[in-house]
This record gives sequence, structure tokens and C-alpha cells, in this order.
Amino acid sequence: MNKEVATTGVLDELLGKIESRTYTVGIVGLGYVGLPLMWTFHQKQMPVLGFDIDESKITHITNGTPYIKHLGEEMMQKLAKSDICDATSDFERLPEADAILLCVPTPLDNHREPDMSFVEKTVRAIAPHLRKGHLVILESTTYPGTTEDLIIPILEEASGMSADSDFYVAYSPEREDPGNENFNTAKIPKVVGGHGADALKLATALYDTAIVQTVPVSDTRTAEAVKLTENIFRSVNIALVNELKVVFQAMGIDVHEVIDAAATKPFGFMKFTPGPGLGGHCIPIDPFYLTWKAREYEQNTRFIELAGEVNTDMPRYVVRRTIEALNSHKKAVNGSRILLLGLAYKPNVDDDRESPTYKLMDYFTGMGAEVAYYDPFVPVIRPSREHAHWAGTTSVPWEEEVIRSYDVVLIATDHKNVDYDALVDWAECIVDTRNIMNNRDGVAEGQVWKA
Repeated sequence: MNKEVATTGVLDELLGKIESRTYTVGIVGLGYVGLPLMWTFHQKQMPVLGFDIDESKITHITNGTPYIKHLGEEMMQKLAKSDICDATSDFERLPEADAILLCVPTPLDNHREPDMSFVEKTVRAIAPHLRKGHLVILESTTYPGTTEDLIIPILEEASGMSADSDFYVAYSPEREDPGNENFNTAKIPKVVGGHGADALKLATALYDTAIVQTVPVSDTRTAEAVKLTENIFRSVNIALVNELKVVFQAMGIDVHEVIDAAATKPFGFMKFTPGPGLGGHCIPIDPFYLTWKAREYEQNTRFIELAGEVNTDMPRYVVRRTIEALNSHKKAVNGSRILLLGLAYKPNVDDDRESPTYKLMDYFTGMGAEVAYYDPFVPVIRPSREHAHWAGTTSVPWEEEVIRSYDVVLIATDHKNVDYDALVDWAECIVDTRNIMNNRDGVAEGQVWKA
């Protein structure tokens, strides 16, 4: 059983600072998770200090200019002008923070196994600056046991202090949904697991200041498992409707009509929508964190792995449907000009992480096609280790002459601000993976292919 981290007096003092809004929240990693979290605490008058090794993000925050489009300029201007918000790349300032929230990437490596290098490097970077009473919370999605088996040993060894008696550690998985107008960070309940009762009490009190509800669980391993369960649930159900799409298409049945009708049942059914593949930083990745960890316990995760196989195969299915569409116009893929409409993994955001569009572009290029993309939210492809060969590629302009020059336009993302009526007039052949062209006026026979 964990000892109390500090005396009751010290814990009460820290809880008092939270209640009086004098408790500084440090956030390491100012991306799609960290920046909204900074804004959420700031809105509740909590002092915030952001850290990121990317100097451009620090400059954006300092100048009040947006670098994540859906968060907008107004938010950034308010952060820039605030006297309780600051951002820096200088980790020497970590002792200024009372809590250190880690919001760094946890991708998969080339072998589809967890890549914990970002977490480990970040923990090693903060460890020398750890002081007594610090609260360290990991928010990155990971496998059960990460906090206890990886983070705490590094912090204890580097600092010479103990998580049982000198500092606090907790885990609270991010539940960010970029671009969701109904549920921003403040409105989404927060699961919290602590390394001991005091850590849980302190972390819960902190999130209580800014989040609509905190959901305490017994320990960090349980909290880590909660996040994986949420995303595995989505992955499995998306795989189901993706498989149904392929089956029903072969039968001449519209899967979207089936799902919409099934969704009228007021109980026992939850609507999921098929697409060209999985995107984002969670659903395509998180299930494999559990399958990897399960092997340590000699457990099979066949259901999860099968769902992964179905979802991974969806871009290939879209390619096959595109080949059929081109064949109907007496054209081959080799030598055709193919335009991908939508690079972001979901509508109305600029988040292109793990977007299936990249796989489609790679497949078509490998088959000899000339490939381009249009996305009003992603004017240029940013450098990344996963898609470095596409870095610097720019979106084509939305102009009639340009769109008409392509043999097929493949709708991969259904952004709201695209003129799909104009697309009907301009494009000879359209492959629709999002059902956005359904029942649209002016569509000619054989012009639109569902995929």
C-alpha cells in the first residue's frame, strides 16, 4: 500500500492553492490535446504554463495566432493577452508549475508496436526539475502499467525522490474530439486514476476546477485500460459496419440506408458509419497497445485484431471501387489523374494524423496514377515521420478548370464548406466514400460510385 506522499498539512496546502486558483498548471505538449487543455484551465482562471520543444507553437501562442484551425484566432488572442498564461520551450521553468500534465504522442512503430519514445524522453526531461509536492499526470493514451512501470521508476531514479512520499503521480486519459462543437474539453467527463489516495485526491481536485465531471477509478492501470476500452469499442463497431458495407454492396444494398433505418430503433442499436479507413491518433493505434500488452500475459486478442484487419483493408476496397469506376469510363488507373477530396481524417478540422487519404495516395501512385488532393483545411502537407515523402505537397485550388482536369474525384472527407453541387457539374466521375452525394440533384447515371 502506498504511503501518503506528504504530510496532511502539505496536501491541504496544495488543495488550498487549487481552490484559490493560485495553483499553476504546467502542460507539456501543446498540440491537439495540450492546447485545448491549456485553454480550458485558463477559462477557469487557473494559471497555466505551457511547454513545447516546437518553437513555432510558442511563437503562435505568444503572438496570438492560430496553428490549429478549428480552435480559432479569438482563443489564441485571449491566451496571448492573458497575465495568467505563458508558453515556453525552456524546461528549466518546470519548477514554476505545481502540476505537470504530459500530452505527448504515443504512436506505433514500424512493427505496429507501442512507441513510447516521446513519453520516455519527456519524462527524462522533466525528472531533473522535479520538486517535492509536484503532481505529474500522463494524459497520453497507452497500455495498462505505463505509469507504474515506466514513468514512476524514471522520475524516482533521476530525482532521488519517491512517488510514495515526495511527489504525486496520476493518469487521466485525454478524450479530445477535434472539431466537435457539442463536446469541448471542459464538457467531457475526465477519468482519473492515482498512484495512491493522495495523488487521486489532488488530481481530482485539479480537474474539478475546469472539467464538468471527474470520474475517479481505483488506480492508474484501471484508468489506462478505460481509454483503450473506449477506442477499441469504436474500432470494433466501425470494422463491423465497414464489413457490412462490402457485403451489402455486393448484394446491391445501400449500407447507409440500412444503417439509417436501423438507427430508428430506440434501444439496442448504436449508429456507426463506414468510411475509407480509420484516421486520427486514437482509433487506428490504441487497440494495438492492448494486443501488444496482452501477449505479456499469454492472452490472445483475436476479436480486436480481426477488427484491425478489416479496418486496415478498407483503403484497398476503395481502390478496387475506384478501378471499377474508371473502367466504366474506359480508363485505366495507370496514367489516370486522381484527385483526393479531403486530407484531414475527419470533417471540418485540419488534423491529418493517420488519415486514410495518405494510404489511398500511396496505393494510386504505386499503380501509376497521377495523384493530387484538395482540402481547404490543409493547404500544405506538414512534415511527419509517417508521410515524409508527401511533405510540402500543396492542395490544388478549387476551380472548375482544375477539377475538370481529373479523371476521377474521390471523396475521402466530407468537409461542410465544399461546394458539392459544383463538383457534380465539374467532375465526370466521382467515388464517394462518405455518402455525401446521396440524392443530390444533377447526378448523371454512372457518375457517382459509392465506396
